[in-house]
Amino acid sequence: MNMRLEIGCEDRVGVAEAVLGVFVAHQINLKGIDTVIEKGQIFVHIPDMEFSELQSFMPQLRLIEGVIDVKTTPFMPSERERNELSTLIKTFPDPFLSIDLKGNIRIVNDIAVSLMGGQEANIVGESVSNWLKGFNFNRWLDSKEVLAQTRRLKFHDEDFLADIIPIHVPDESGEKLLAGAVLILKSEARLGQQVNAFKRSANNSFAGIQATSGTMRKVVREAKRMAIIDSAILIVGETGTGKELLARSCHDASERSEKPFLTLNCASLPDDAAETELFGLGGQNDESAKRGLFEQADGGTLFLDEVGEMSAKLQTKLLRVIQDGSFRRVDSEQEVKVNVRIMCSTNKDLLNMVSQGEFREDLYYRLNVLGLNVPSLRERRSDIIPLAEYFIVKAAQKIGKHHVNLSDDCRDFIEHYPWPGNVRQLENVLIRAVSLMEGDSVEVENLQLPAYTREYGYLEQEFEGTLESAVKGFEADLLRKLYPAYPSTRQLAKKLGLSHTAIANKLREYNINKKTVKI
Repeated sequence: MNMRLEIGCEDRVGVAEAVLGVFVAHQINLKGIDTVIEKGQIFVHIPDMEFSELQSFMPQLRLIEGVIDVKTTPFMPSERERNELSTLIKTFPDPFLSIDLKGNIRIVNDIAVSLMGGQEANIVGESVSNWLKGFNFNRWLDSKEVLAQTRRLKFHDEDFLADIIPIHVPDESGEKLLAGAVLILKSEARLGQQVNAFKRSANNSFAGIQATSGTMRKVVREAKRMAIIDSAILIVGETGTGKELLARSCHDASERSEKPFLTLNCASLPDDAAETELFGLGGQNDESAKRGLFEQADGGTLFLDEVGEMSAKLQTKLLRVIQDGSFRRVDSEQEVKVNVRIMCSTNKDLLNMVSQGEFREDLYYRLNVLGLNVPSLRERRSDIIPLAEYFIVKAAQKIGKHHVNLSDDCRDFIEHYPWPGNVRQLENVLIRAVSLMEGDSVEVENLQLPAYTREYGYLEQEFEGTLESAVKGFEADLLRKLYPAYPSTRQLAKKLGLSHTAIANKLREYNINKKTVKI
């Protein structure tokens, strides 16, 4: 058996020599010695001693001038470091190898040994190129400047991503000398697991949403709370505000995160195609049948984008799935049971559509269990510049540009533009600007946008119709919003400064009454 002593010393010249002298006098063979200068410690590794011998030996050490304390210790610092490093390497979850200057393997961890086959003793000393194909290690080690590499390699005919990192040690003059390299390998499956784990992390689920403004921070706070409640969510907001991104973040932060998140844009498909896409198509056997999104999303989340565009037929079938958790494929009598969380988005006033008979009231309340309202970009102006800076860096990286920025004039213009297309429009405009600009600064003239002035606002280029139809549309919306608060035509007439008869005629013209508007 062996024992180890820890000797605490003052910073005094000759104290170490005096300590070692005691061991020499007792003819004790030192198996090892470590010094920790900054802490004034001397560690010695010696053969085990009888208790009686220790009783005379330890006081002699303590009587040395400058020795503060002497005690036994379970391990030497160098032993601990060596064992820690060995444990780290051996238990590392990915294949780990160390090679010398000739490309021969010096160290290999347990998982690498298991993948390479055989015994560690048979692998150490062999050329790494016997197992790894696709990179010339010897040429790399012999090059003038050996720099770290990340390469895709073949390891036992399977693709791995390898971090190849050179090892340098200092010589007597302090110059760094190349001593070999370490290799850390990751399989495609392992990389996928790590990326998915990162995306699924509840703390990181909402990291992709720019929330500098107080308005947007409030939305994200609400979304985080709603994410863990396994109920339907209805996300309301203008087009391009990031409703799908918010829904995906809620899914990633929920207990369903490991299951699919699937999307259907209800406005992009005709009724029959949308029904087949959602519910699938029956067949004579399993091979000829087609699984719909509901079956594919079983256990996960189905996001219905622009649910206000869904036909009456699909609304009825969707309501049944929500109520019973079952449905029938198109052209099939067989019941299919699923467990799917529904999230929806709309840029329409669904409650008004309910009052107009265009959307099922019972379905609306089933979908709007939890509600989120995403503000327009012009309502969260403090988010505009951070978003713009993120988008130009992202666009610049794709075309190999660096150090791209916004000019002061461009920054001011972007911050005050109304962005009717919201975040989607901002991103698209900046991608185009970065692609076409000269130099490193995005200027106002690089932004291809419809004319806008702060005095008169923005006119959509795609505006159609006459002034009369536009005024009537505004008038109908205003009356529909005011009617619940002023259900008496006389009260409403007084509020708007019109006669009772004029208001009554307008309400009749726009079909606004207690049956069509919820009060």
